[in-house]
Amino acid sequence: MSFAATILTLYPEMFPGPLGISLAGRALAEGKWSCEPIQIRDFATDKHRSVDDTPAGGGAGMVMRADVLASAVDDAVARHPEVPVLAMTPRGKPLTQARVRALASGPGVTILCGRFEGMDERLFEARPIEEVSIGDYVLSGGEMGAFVLLDACIRLLPGVMGAPSSGDEESFESGLLEYPQYTRPQLWEGRTIPEVLRSGDHAKVEAWRKSRSEADTRSRRPDLWERHEGARVQSPSGARLKKKD
Repeated sequence: MSFAATILTLYPEMFPGPLGISLAGRALAEGKWSCEPIQIRDFATDKHRSVDDTPAGGGAGMVMRADVLASAVDDAVARHPEVPVLAMTPRGKPLTQARVRALASGPGVTILCGRFEGMDERLFEARPIEEVSIGDYVLSGGEMGAFVLLDACIRLLPGVMGAPSSGDEESFESGLLEYPQYTRPQLWEGRTIPEVLRSGDHAKVEAWRKSRSEADTRSRRPDLWERHEGARVQSPSGARLKKKD
């Protein structure tokens, strides 16, 4: 069974977009996943196909209506009742590689793409929708976030990357950043590939990669390093272990 991606959007013509080329595009052509964009305006009830209105309490911009969005979500759930519904919004929980892996192992996902100033909060109170953010910044709409989420999932589907272990050592898979990569030429603009990577000693290479991964995570992403260190000093029961002096 292929991974079913349903996208609720005001711009269905955007899909599959960049997901129609490279690895994701080939996987789409091979039937490893499906892309079904749905026009939210089709669920509007007035002749103007309105999907938004002015914000309650005043303020700039427009807010997407809960009644229209709920009808679109309900239709998508009826089509694919077994998949989770996610909404791309800066108010959501940050997307992680662990969550991506969990989604990729399932039958698919329905993604709701917001626009304007956001979506009526009552939608999230009335429907089981997981709010997801791809970063601490604001985009014009949820479609770009949907591309990110889907690309992250699709590359993990069986057969998409080739070897099953292709992504095992990439950044975030172990909670750390990936080690630096090098390739030919050996000497470039006075800079050479680290000697250990040319040694042929697999044990030394593995140790160097682990050390660099930890060092780079500690300096570049102290937030990741803190979580990694916290996990290392916990016992299987969850109790923190005492560090040795």
